Amino acid sequence: MPPDPLADIPTDENADAVFMRAAMAQAELARAAGEVPVGAVLVLAGEIVGRGYNQPISAHDPSAHAEVMALRAAGLHLANYRLPGSTLYVTLEPCVMCCGAIMHARVERVVFGARDPKTGAAGSVIDLFAESRLNHHADTLGGVLAEECGAMLSSFFAERRAKVKT
Repeated sequence: MPPDPLADIPTDENADAVFMRAAMAQAELARAAGEVPVGAVLVLAGEIVGRGYNQPISAHDPSAHAEVMALRAAGLHLANYRLPGSTLYVTLEPCVMCCGAIMHARVERVVFGARDPKTGAAGSVIDLFAESRLNHHADTLGGVLAEECGAMLSSFFAERRAKVKT
């Protein structure tokens, strides 16, 4: 059995950063494909069981957000549509659609990087995870590597605007 890459990580805070960097690697795949650079990984028992990055343009699928792609991959890997005890790491605060998918999958915890002041549904515009009328509530932690995650998005959109001007 290979050594556990997280064995030397003493705190959850450090583990959160390690897994957020894995999500950032997924975001780079989105950028390389010409998609908005958002990436996600789903972790269960210290192991990445699902990876995903934004691909609504290339997949011609409005639901192909990074979070949904990671949930789909994890569901296939684990042969289960329910993912209790898991943590989803995503570089951008989830939108309403993604929060709904996260809730239906019974993800226990959501850790995100940059806040989304326009469509964020984990506290920026609305907090669906705190809505008492809903039957599942994930714990959330925002702001993990927020500056780096935000910089990926800012540079992507700056490059896109520069191309339009030329």
